[in-house]
Amino acid sequence: MAILKIGKMIMGSLFKKPATLMYPVIPRQWQEKTRGHIEVVMADCILCGICARKCPTDAITVAKDARTWTIQRMQCVQCSCCVEVCPKKCLTNKNEYTAPDTRKIVDSYEKPADPPAAEAGRA
Repeated sequence: MAILKIGKMIMGSLFKKPATLMYPVIPRQWQEKTRGHIEVVMADCILCGICARKCPTDAITVAKDARTWTIQRMQCVQCSCCVEVCPKKCLTNKNEYTAPDTRKIVDSYEKPADPPAAEAGRA
């Protein structure tokens, strides 16, 4: 009897649309609130380090003296804790995942030097 049930299921599946997406052929449609990899706008960042302290996996490193912000992409779990606590709102979740790779990806960003006060007044 079980063979008849399996045969009926197989025959029914032959004439239905696939249940999965045809990913390489048809690109995925991202939902508005999808959490993806972290993007930073270094011009707005004040290098306070709150994001690094709130990161549950310690994927973010902020070096205030070197003026750098570093994220280990393969260690980040895309939980959005850093985005929520950023006082300047310079961190965002981009609606894309980090691409799979065989090596650890570390992205490092350097904050541009602030213009002197005299030049800022003339601009």
